[in-house]
Amino acid sequence: MHGTLSNRPAATGFFLTFEGGEGAGKSTQITRLADKLRARGHDVVVTREPGGSPGAEAVRHVLLSGAAEPFGPKMEAILFAAARSDHVEQVIRPAVERGAIVLCDRFFDSTRVYQGVTGELDPAFVQALEDVTVNGIVPDMTLILDVDPQLGLARAVARRGQGVADRFEKETLAIHQRRREAYLAIAEAEPDRCIVIDASGEPEEVETVVTAAVFAALEARAPMPTAASANV
Repeated sequence: MHGTLSNRPAATGFFLTFEGGEGAGKSTQITRLADKLRARGHDVVVTREPGGSPGAEAVRHVLLSGAAEPFGPKMEAILFAAARSDHVEQVIRPAVERGAIVLCDRFFDSTRVYQGVTGELDPAFVQALEDVTVNGIVPDMTLILDVDPQLGLARAVARRGQGVADRFEKETLAIHQRRREAYLAIAEAEPDRCIVIDASGEPEEVETVVTAAVFAALEARAPMPTAASANV
């Protein structure tokens, strides 16, 4: 059963993940939210998956280049898990335990969707891998930026310019649509953690909704230490 970080010490930070398909605008929204939170004096850590720690960044290249693709979705899931384990222990857990707000571009929901659903892996295998990998670190809140796959892929093409599509961007529209549906199913199954946000509008419009959702969640929690108060 999934929930908030019940295994963490009481006086901890806030772990927020951003999920969604290609071109949903996660990176843009994370950057804007981080700026707003830092302006209020919060200790903010911005990170991403795959990657986020030196060991995980090395695995990121293998995954996104497609080098692991010939070995199948199970091997990709295992590599994602190895990267996530290092990321959790080296970056996320220490930051949360010191009271920081961690903003992560993708986390275990991406594995559930990309390798689990469209990779057609056994759900029990995906769940077991997830449990071992995160070792009690579950997001307090997940924002699923929802966008029609056609629009998202068009944005991804515009973003990379003359660059080459990565391992996941190059897949068929039908696969991207299945991923969208899988994300929405996760949100429906875990409404206490997940909030679906319409990401089809202009970045400023999406930013307004993201900011309202996150600040409301933070205000509903016990006061967290900020950089300013920590130095008093």
